[in-house]
Amino acid sequence: MICELNDTSKAARLFDGWEETLITSCLQQVMGRIFVTDTEHPGSALAFVGCFGFFAGEPDRELAGYRPEGFAILTPQNDAWAKLIEEAWPDAKKVTRYAIKKDTVFDKAKLKKLAAVPEGYELRRIDAGIYDLCLQDPVTYDFVSCFGNKQRYLELGRGMVILKGGKIVSGASSYTRYREGIEIEVDTVPEERGKGLATAVCAALILGCLQEGLYPSWDAQNLTSVHMAQKLGYEFSHEYTVYEVSSEERTH
Repeated sequence: MICELNDTSKAARLFDGWEETLITSCLQQVMGRIFVTDTEHPGSALAFVGCFGFFAGEPDRELAGYRPEGFAILTPQNDAWAKLIEEAWPDAKKVTRYAIKKDTVFDKAKLKKLAAVPEGYELRRIDAGIYDLCLQDPVTYDFVSCFGNKQRYLELGRGMVILKGGKIVSGASSYTRYREGIEIEVDTVPEERGKGLATAVCAALILGCLQEGLYPSWDAQNLTSVHMAQKLGYEFSHEYTVYEVSSEERTH
């Protein structure tokens, strides 16, 4: 039987060597949950936060077929897990994602230049009022949605947006939070893409994180995201395979 693990330290060894801040969020119990079939001596585990799941330890068929409702991006620790996911979810879409190194030393002077926004646009921190604006558009919804409510986002979340005419046209925010930093989520409304707004708002968010001593982690959905990360000072690490499950439209 699959159960949520209350003492997440019991599963920590299963994820050893996996540099993924979303897993860290779950293990630290800042956000997300760990699921296992044995709560006393887990040999396998699923870390799940937002719509991302990570399978680790001894491949387990029952666990591979489990996920909370809705769209999910499932990541196997190895080929054996991948095989079980494919068997459990035959309609899943196999996708390549791109890991970014987690030890970036940023050029703050360069980031300050990149953070400049064009005339007619306004750079703003996500505060209580901007939080409400984020919920009104599917493009910006996930800037804050994983935190569950406004109070929790304002406590743990970090984010910046660019406004035009009082509307959010681009933003970068903490999709998730762990003790030492955030995982960045970035998007721009379709009609404003190609103007450098995403780069500017990300640069502003990174600078804010560095000022607080938080690490702004980045993981890339596609090569466009990789190139933006490199422009901001990150370094590419490696490709990896995930499985998108559900007919719902992906957002990450």
